[in-house]
Amino acid sequence: ETYDETFGEGWGYVAPRRIAEIYLEESQDNTPILDIGAGTGLVAEALGGATVDGFDITPEMLAAAAEKKLYRRLIEGDLLKPLDLSDGAYGGVISCGTFTHGHVGPACLPELLRVVRQGGLFVCGTIPAVFDSMGFGSALARLQAAGAISPRRFAEIEIYEGVDHPHAADRGLVMIFRRL
Repeated sequence: ETYDETFGEGWGYVAPRRIAEIYLEESQDNTPILDIGAGTGLVAEALGGATVDGFDITPEMLAAAAEKKLYRRLIEGDLLKPLDLSDGAYGGVISCGTFTHGHVGPACLPELLRVVRQGGLFVCGTIPAVFDSMGFGSALARLQAAGAISPRRFAEIEIYEGVDHPHAADRGLVMIFRRL
């Protein structure tokens, strides 16, 4: 109930806005968007009215997101299981705060690729330590070698700004690629 105020505002959490900005810069009408790990809807707020479905494992977070009326649809589910979504239903996937410590690794990428149409955009945030330790580099390399995704690019972003705390200088890594 207090996530947006205590963490979002209290910690100066700007990663959702930065990831949404990158998505909008890269997008070629890549809608509807599937916001995985949607939480309370911080990414959808920053997408400025785009058609977005929110997916999260936590019903309480989805309830908070529902109050904001930002999503076309809210979906409770587990990214580590088959998704009850149609093949090619989405123009892209966006994620902030899902591919991090104690959350989800690259095992879900093939299933996410299934629900995104050809040419679909992926803009997903992580942090360098998680990218390395959870095997994202090799997983993305295998998908690229198999012709499933475009050559991947990366952007480095600030995670927090304007607030002093132990993680204020941390930087995020955004994975950018398309489904082929």
